[in-house]
Amino acid sequence: MQVLIFSIIGGLLAFIPALVANPGAVITGGYGKVDFGKNFFDGKRIFGDGKTISGYIGGIAIGTIIGFIILEIMNFTHFAISGYKFETLIFVSLFLAWGSLTGDMIGSFIKRRINMKRGQRGNLLDMWPFVIFAFIFLWLAEPHFFFTLYGNFIDIVIILAVTPFLHRGVNILAYKMHRKDVPW
Repeated sequence: MQVLIFSIIGGLLAFIPALVANPGAVITGGYGKVDFGKNFFDGKRIFGDGKTISGYIGGIAIGTIIGFIILEIMNFTHFAISGYKFETLIFVSLFLAWGSLTGDMIGSFIKRRINMKRGQRGNLLDMWPFVIFAFIFLWLAEPHFFFTLYGNFIDIVIILAVTPFLHRGVNILAYKMHRKDVPW
């Protein structure tokens, strides 16, 4: 049981690059619409005003930097991971953050297709695409790392289960800090 608990904690800690990329995008966002204000062939905005180039790049950078620091500490202390090179940990952090924000944009794309407005509560559509795409990007980029931490798939299920609570808490905080217009 103790091994399972340490595995879960390790999986959650290693997933931090994906989790902090979205708040990082909110903090750094606001400049340069990713879709350049263009509509898709259905006449609806591709992503909407909330997805900006500065947020995408800034969120990836913040997720990568914070993630690398955490992964390096985990690697150094042999907590859940060990023996990974500096470059691999940067790469893992980068792909988790990049996948997270790409998944978030895909969620926005889907929301626009089903006539949901920017800021409208999308429930799991606001949360799970970023988790799923972070895992997909990590699996494609560094399968050995992915299976080392998430090979039993219990951690994936737990991350999917706790994400709604973490997402809600972070969004309430961003709302209170006047970085978001709505608390979801």
